Amino acid sequence: MTEQRTKILVTGGAGYIGSHAVVELYQAGFQPIIADDFSNSQQSALAGVREILGVETPFYELDVADEAALRRVFEAEKDLQGVIHFAASKAVGESVAKPLHYYRNNLGSLLSLLTVMGSFQVNNLVFSSSCTVYGVPDALPVTEATPTKKANSPYGNTKQICEDILTDVVHAPGGTLRTILLRYFNPIGAHESAKIGELPLGVPQNLVPFVTQTAAGIREQLTIYGDTYDTPDGTNIRDYIHVVDLAKGHVVAVQRLLAGESDNVETFNLGTGRGNSVLEVVQTFEKASGQKLNYRIGEPRPGDVPAIYADVTKATEVLGFTTETSLEDSLASAWKWQQALGK
Repeated sequence: MTEQRTKILVTGGAGYIGSHAVVELYQAGFQPIIADDFSNSQQSALAGVREILGVETPFYELDVADEAALRRVFEAEKDLQGVIHFAASKAVGESVAKPLHYYRNNLGSLLSLLTVMGSFQVNNLVFSSSCTVYGVPDALPVTEATPTKKANSPYGNTKQICEDILTDVVHAPGGTLRTILLRYFNPIGAHESAKIGELPLGVPQNLVPFVTQTAAGIREQLTIYGDTYDTPDGTNIRDYIHVVDLAKGHVVAVQRLLAGESDNVETFNLGTGRGNSVLEVVQTFEKASGQKLNYRIGEPRPGDVPAIYADVTKATEVLGFTTETSLEDSLASAWKWQQALGK
């Protein structure tokens, strides 16, 4: 007799974080259902997931902002119990250059999803939020109670607006939605199998894939955007969390929602609780990979926050979530993934 698995829709499930979450969901006993339009992902991620799990994961190719197409998924998968919503554009620098695209995509997909979830009485949502909602914080580390400030980029603003929308929907009279907002920091690394990992389209917008592509000779030189920030070595400080650790945090959040343990809307920081500078990442990568990096110092980038890292007390105490992977091991996995790509 075939086991009955609880179905969870994963929007953006072919993306970097989404594909790792699909693997962790399945290995935790769930049946992930993937929806993705490959606007910021590639079909090879689905093949990687299949190789890791040894099974085919149900997949629907669609834009989540297309309400009619999304309805057809909910009709086909009649007993969905929850949704993890990753599908969104996500690059700070690109959002400064293309704000309309970010507002249309990130807000439109959430509004479409909430409308369809309401129609089908699917009431459990884990939302992919971001530490960008804190703007430039007054104090570090940031807790969930740290005030959100004016966002430094259109991307960050879309995450703030989405959080506001979700909070309003949850508190509407007669509302049945329950949501967990996961504000995560900087995901890096790849699955230990090197079957899935970060696969940017075109020039990478994030630090680590640019580092690995530079080490592999795909990029001639890494540019570090500024070394005059008010940090110990002058470069930006971020909280780098291994993508598999982050994916496991989503599984824990789903389990909490389905067990009825959550309040109607809850917020958690998912990070390591440690900050590392860009120069520290470069030096740690060189140690982990044995590769010397060609890099230069460039001008600061619009929208970049000088320093941010998480206070993870709430995630540890309430979710029981802790990270397991060091920065060096995370970067070693990213290099292993880059080598597996063979480019």
